[in-house]
Parts: sequence; structure tokens; C-alpha cells
Amino acid sequence: MKYISTRGGVEALSSAQAIKKGIADNGGLFVPDHIPLLTDALFDKLVPMTYAERAAEILSLFLDDYDKTALLSDCVKAYESGAFTGGAAPTVKLADNKYLLELFHGPTCAFKDMALQIMPRLLSRALKMTGEKKTAYILVATSGDTGKAALEGYRDVEGVRIKVFYPVDGVSDIQKLQMSTQDGANVSVQAIEGNFDDAQNGVKNIFSDVKLNNELHEKGYILTSANSINWGRLAPQIVYYISSYADLYKQGEIKLGEKISFCVPTGNFGNIFAGYLAYRMGLPVKRFICASNKNNILTDFLNTGVYDRNREFYQTVSPSMDILISSNLERLLYFVAGPKKTAGYMKQLAETGRYGIADNELKEIQSIFTGGYTDEDKTLETIKTTFKDTGALIDTHTAVAYRQAEKYVYETGEKVVTVSTASPYKFAADVLKALGKKRTTSRGALSPLYDLSSYTGTEIPAPLARLEGKAVRFSGAINKADMPASLFD
Repeated sequence: MKYISTRGGVEALSSAQAIKKGIADNGGLFVPDHIPLLTDALFDKLVPMTYAERAAEILSLFLDDYDKTALLSDCVKAYESGAFTGGAAPTVKLADNKYLLELFHGPTCAFKDMALQIMPRLLSRALKMTGEKKTAYILVATSGDTGKAALEGYRDVEGVRIKVFYPVDGVSDIQKLQMSTQDGANVSVQAIEGNFDDAQNGVKNIFSDVKLNNELHEKGYILTSANSINWGRLAPQIVYYISSYADLYKQGEIKLGEKISFCVPTGNFGNIFAGYLAYRMGLPVKRFICASNKNNILTDFLNTGVYDRNREFYQTVSPSMDILISSNLERLLYFVAGPKKTAGYMKQLAETGRYGIADNELKEIQSIFTGGYTDEDKTLETIKTTFKDTGALIDTHTAVAYRQAEKYVYETGEKVVTVSTASPYKFAADVLKALGKKRTTSRGALSPLYDLSSYTGTEIPAPLARLEGKAVRFSGAINKADMPASLFD
């Protein structure tokens, strides 16, 4: 299998080369030149397997230049029970036709762990497979969860240096504490004045700055990314959709071949696009419900075919979704419009902040995707009612999606799996607010966690409890224009 740019016009690469490179020379994102099929025989093989074994089987279809035995070894280490104490990607039933795919049981309590525990291993092998001698300098723009997951995944990995940029006022207190106290000799964290799109654009500009890249090259570095623009980050996410379906079948909740829908809280479109690839492989999916918060740019796009980021930006209680430039949407455009038109749409977006796709392209997208958004009040209300009705405590991002899933089930009577992307404890202050409770303890940034635990009778996840007393290593914020210079700090 080869990897090509969503914008065409560049040399096709192996998966190891694409993972090492991160982004194509023309600014496009790497996509596979064909989609492997999820055959009945393969699915039957996957059902009795562990999550790690399923991951190795599915990844081997996309990373066919990797040794399959080595892939299995890496997956077993990445998804071992010590790292995922609540299990890797369990699917649980909440009510009739309503399920949660829990992706937050990893070392940073967010779904990004599902990819970022395996991705460092994939990159390390890619560096060796391609004979790379220079240090891989990983740049990450984060709206909260990716940053910590990447820092934890790449901490003290040989041959790697990592720097994370985040909007100083655009992440939760817990997310900020997680990043600012990060251990590791090869890690660096920098807040910027601006929002996530400023951080993401800043990283993209660094990648496209030829002079800066040459300077870094002379100092012994090659640039790459841990964001979902990197295929090595996106491919592992395909696995949990297929695994969820296999678990539902194994549990007797669905019949073989029965179509189900997935509702995904979405900002950058990477998670839901991974599901789309599983669908293209043959996974029986009826519909993907793309759930947005008040920054409902994706809802508008899926309804109208017009993507317009020239709008007000909102900071919400679901900050990881506070995004107006959904990078991975480019990959979907490639599959429905082709490389030439995709390049044109991206050029329009860069120059004018908007583009509109053709009617036939929108129709194809709408055949599998539905868009909906949940405002702030409804998000908090959903947390409260879900806890009251089911006993499940969900975070502010999962609530955005679960509201839309409930609506879909009510209207159709069909089965929907809501992708639960973070522990409620990462956003404890807002979850407390949703439950109608006030802070009563005085333990700094961790106070809401202890209050939430006391009120709900649930346990604070160990990775978050361990933050208490940790020293802050990284502080202060810089102007976004100073991001390139900060690489040499």
C-alpha cells in the first residue's frame, strides 16, 4: 500500500515514510491509495481477539511494510492493562439502543491515548525502517487532550524531541496542569496567546517554512507531527470502531451484518473520519452523527456544503472541540471530490476562509453523515439527566454527542453508539456545575475532582489524582508570531 497527498502531485510513499514525514510537501495530508476490505473471514477472526490483537490485524492491512509480528508486540505493549486500567475501548450499554464506546481509560484519561500509546512505537520503527539518523522533532498543536497524550506517549523516547503548543485560555485547568507538569527530558510545552486555530496554523506554517526547516535540518532535526494530520495517529483510530462492532456482536446486542450508527463529538474531524474509513472497509454503519458544540461550523457544512470559518469563535465547556479549521475534513473531501478539487478547496479556504462543494459531493457526504450541535445549556443538562437516568457520569464532550444520539434514537428507534472521548474528571468543574453542585474543598486546581468524587461516589482516575503536588515545569505564554523562534529554546 502506498500513501498519496490529498492534493495530488507528490510522490507516493510507503506507510513508514508517510508516518515519518507527517504532512506532504504540498501541504496535503497522506491517505492510502486503496482501502482494504473487512471480509467476513477477517471479522470472524477478530471477534474472539483482545483489543491489542485486533489492532495489530487491522493496522497490518494499512501498514503492510511493517513486520506483523513486531506490530503485534507493539500493540500488546501499548494497550496493556497497566496503561488502560479500565480496558481499551470497552462498549457499554446505557439504555435501549444507546451505547457508549469508552475511550478514556488510558494514562491521560482521554481518547487520544488510543492512538498516542501506539503511535510513538510506529514512528520509532519508521525512523529505523527508513534509515533516519536525525532526531525527529515532533510539533503538536492542541486544544487540550492531544497535547498531554502526545507528551506522555513520546516521553523519553529515543531519537525524539517533542514540543506542544496550546491556547493559554483555551484548555481546562486540569488539561493545563497535566501539560505544565509533564515529566521527560525531551519534552517542552508552550502556551500561546490566541485560540487553537492560531496554534494549529502556526504549526502548519512552521512545516511549510523552507528556511526554518533547513535551519533545523542543519541542527540535526527533521520535523514531524503527532496531530491527526499524521497518518500514524489517525490509522489506530480505525480500530476501535471495528472493535466496538465486534464487541456488540459478541455480547449479543447486534446480529452479524446489522447496521448501527456512531455519534462522535467532533472538532478536528479526525476521530469521525477514522470511523468513515472503517465504513469504507465494509463495517456495517448506517450513519455517522457528527456532533458539534456552539462552534457548529461542521454542522453548517454538512447541512449546506459551505465551509465558512469567517464567524465568531466561542470558548465553551467542551474546549477540545473549540475549533474552526477542521483539518481532517480535507481527507473526506479527497474521497468525494478527488485531489484536484480538494487542492482548490483548500486554496480557497486559505485565501478567503471559505469554500463551497458541488451538490453531488454534498449528496454523497450526506448519504452517510448527519450534522447536529448541542449548545452550552443543553450540554450541561445532558450531563445531569444522563447521570440521573443511567448512573453514568459523562464529560462535557461526550454530553455534546450523547444529546444528539438521544435525538437520533428517539426519531429513528435505531441503535447508536456514542463515542465517549474523555473522563468527566478532566472537566470536573463544569460537570459539577451541570449537576448543580458547588465547590466545597480547597485543594487548588484539583478541588473540583474531589468534590465530584464525593458527590457522585465515583473514583478519581489515578493519573489525575497523581497531579496533586507535582511541580509546574512550563509556564508563561508567547505571541503566536514567536512560535518558530521558540523551537530553539
